[in-house]
Amino acid sequence: MNFAQLPSVDAAAVPSDGLVLDVREDDEWAAGHVEGALHVPMSDFVARFGEVTEALAAGGRAYVMCRVGGRSAQVTQYLVQQGIDAVNVEGGMLAWDGAGRPMVTGTTNPAFVL
Repeated sequence: MNFAQLPSVDAAAVPSDGLVLDVREDDEWAAGHVEGALHVPMSDFVARFGEVTEALAAGGRAYVMCRVGGRSAQVTQYLVQQGIDAVNVEGGMLAWDGAGRPMVTGTTNPAFVL
């Protein structure tokens, strides 16, 4: 696939109130994720597409993220083809963590990128 025309943004530039769409699998999500992110694993994406459109019903942009940016690029391309304002977060969760952006888990364990 060619992602040359794919809209993307640096992890440090994602607004704190932006809708982060995390397309990683459950074990990756559990290890650490962006607080308030919408978790729709890429493997479930088409079946759960309605959750994404519902979350964006008020307008706004989806900031699509995976571990390093490959899966999220594919999902971003799909969303853009559906007419949705979506951008790929370059470098994914590794770049997010590297930029010092906060992460959370559903437990008391420290968050990390799996």
